[in-house]
Amino acid sequence: MAGAYSPHPEGVFFKHANKEAVPQVQTIQQDGFAIRVFDAVKALAFIGDLSMGQPTDHSLRTAWLAARIAQALGLDETARVAVVEASLLRWSGCTANAPGFADVLGDDVAGREAMLAQRPDWAEPLEPLGGAGVALAPLARIHCEVSSEVARIMGLGPATETALRHIFETWDGHGIPDRLAGAAVPDTVFVVALAGDVEIFSRVYGLGQALKLIAQRADARYPARLAALAVAEAPHWLAGLEGVDAPPFDAELMTPQMGKTTSAELIADIIDLKLPWMTGFSRTVAAAAAACGARLGLDAQAEERLYCAGLIHGIGRAAVPNAVWNTRGRLPAAAWEKVRLVPYWTSRAGKQGGALAPIAELASWAYERLDGSGYFRGAGREAFAQEARILAASVAWVALRSARPWREALPLADAQALLLEQAQRGRFDGEVVHALIESGPAPHRAVRTRPSAVRISAREADVLRAISLGASNKTIARELGLSPSTVRTHVESVFRKLDCSSRAAATLKASTLGLL
Repeated sequence: MAGAYSPHPEGVFFKHANKEAVPQVQTIQQDGFAIRVFDAVKALAFIGDLSMGQPTDHSLRTAWLAARIAQALGLDETARVAVVEASLLRWSGCTANAPGFADVLGDDVAGREAMLAQRPDWAEPLEPLGGAGVALAPLARIHCEVSSEVARIMGLGPATETALRHIFETWDGHGIPDRLAGAAVPDTVFVVALAGDVEIFSRVYGLGQALKLIAQRADARYPARLAALAVAEAPHWLAGLEGVDAPPFDAELMTPQMGKTTSAELIADIIDLKLPWMTGFSRTVAAAAAACGARLGLDAQAEERLYCAGLIHGIGRAAVPNAVWNTRGRLPAAAWEKVRLVPYWTSRAGKQGGALAPIAELASWAYERLDGSGYFRGAGREAFAQEARILAASVAWVALRSARPWREALPLADAQALLLEQAQRGRFDGEVVHALIESGPAPHRAVRTRPSAVRISAREADVLRAISLGASNKTIARELGLSPSTVRTHVESVFRKLDCSSRAAATLKASTLGLL
């Protein structure tokens, strides 16, 4: 393994290596790790709030306010359910367009926080690109397509899917991406937008200024009657909101559809959409950790805990700007501090309760090391349970065999040698490392869904895997020995078969169907 060691955010010092494709991982069809839809929705809301630079209860508070607005308007039960579900999931597409926001705003997290707060200079970087409406329209399309697909996967109602697909449209027709106006936009969209503005503006600027900003958006962002309702009732809503604790939040926001079950794999896929080169990473970690646990003789429940912890271990990654993750050299101290908080945020996600609470706590040990050199706790050997040791080593093992912006994937022999060296230095459990290496590639679990008629050719599958990792058509053409026009034809065919129009949505849908 020639080359110098270089530090990177995954907590191991890796050597640069020659490019080698990561072996294809077998996929098996089986049931996923079942959790309540409500727990999955709250996890995605937490990820969305981190991605948008918001407090981690922003979406919960917005949903509570949206329910009050829907009640005041006398909306029917279907609409009231939709405004709650859409409020919780409206940022579920923001990992998918994070690369685009990083390109146009630099810091995708801080830039979106400034956008939501309507800070005076937030759109200045977009002026050379034709202004906010032009620059953000394709990013809005990605976001809406992904978030509505999330609702579909979880079995939420058509009204929720529709609201999420149009969540950035406005009353005056200046919204994005489709410039719909007036009655062409579902009322649920306006309710969610108003609830979000009440929550953000009152928190950032105080109630008086918030009401002025909302009044300025009358007959623009939402109809004047909604703005007038907010001016009259927002003080009462906010006073009631401050008296709500977490358990009553759950009781008031639970909808019939969210009482059903879904699989945790969706959370992993949303996490990994933030960085194209991370596609499939969380699922692979989950499979490796579960296989290692089985080899070490853990019982079925422990294997399932490890599997689910592997799926969600990257929740906190949403809080860190993409520019940090894409850094090729040594990270500055300030950037490292952001990275060190990733597992902390994962732990905090579990504090929202539900079935994921103990899983998130285990997941937050992903970057700890036995010698105390890990993060965020800096815990030593005595504090490490066996499951935490397995997860930490599994994350490093899969990362070694995966390409990153700062290095290529390590060949199998080099990855084995480096992980064993780390174990000898006391950073990983030697028994766990040997079990990981001896387990071999663990099969992904493709979650059983309702029967799908999607059939793609072998070449389309090659192209789909490449675009899921962020490769351009030109790069794909070169690596597959095809012409750019042939690649474009394959991409268009895949989009048509998957009924989507963006690479992020195709990646999410293909992951769910076991096509990646």
